[in-house]
Amino acid sequence: MSAPRPVEIAVQDPAGARSAMAAGAARLELCQALDVGGLTPSLATLEAVLAAVDPGAVNVLVRPRGGGFVYDAEEVALVAADIRACVERGAGGVVVGALTSEGGLDVDTLRRWRDAAGPATLVFHRAVDAAADPSAVFDGLVAEDVDRVLTSGGAPRSIDGLAMLAAFAERSGAVEVMAGGGVQPADIAALFAAGVDAVHLSARARAGHDAPSGPGGGSPGHDVTDPAVVAEAVAAAG
Repeated sequence: MSAPRPVEIAVQDPAGARSAMAAGAARLELCQALDVGGLTPSLATLEAVLAAVDPGAVNVLVRPRGGGFVYDAEEVALVAADIRACVERGAGGVVVGALTSEGGLDVDTLRRWRDAAGPATLVFHRAVDAAADPSAVFDGLVAEDVDRVLTSGGAPRSIDGLAMLAAFAERSGAVEVMAGGGVQPADIAALFAAGVDAVHLSARARAGHDAPSGPGGGSPGHDVTDPAVVAEAVAAAG
């Protein structure tokens, strides 16, 4: 029997991490603020998640702010320091991405972050889909020997980027291609048929709608991980 195809779940807290792994997820992306595409989680959150699940299954998003993927020297240094802190605490991987102001791959920054990550898995996230030429950036990532690329194939949703995902998979070499971006369980069979190696989704639901919010508190409710969606995705990956 062939090994199950990996399903990665984006989570924001220890409860979500436990729920996703118990429902069959192969690994996690830990972040906060998924509503803006995800930001670096606090170290306390990271430590709690690493204590709750297998640390090797935890990949930490290291993204200092929203608003694109072009960073100045201070931000690049901040990300490098966060990467080292995550790896020192035992995280299995880190998830990063940087582009030049022209929309190309920021190779110098990527190499600095690769050095900071040391033996940990290095994942390049959907900054590739925001590039001026996602195909050229993907080829650059293969040349730089990143371990994994999270991509929707340049489309708003992965299911709409099947042609580019298939092209990436054909020339990925040792780089794992992971489809992510609006993935629903119903999409997963088609994504794997296109040749990707893994899929990524958030499996989010909303809870806490009855808690006070109002001015200064943001929109009512908060994200939680829905184990039923995780289990459905794992079954679809079969």
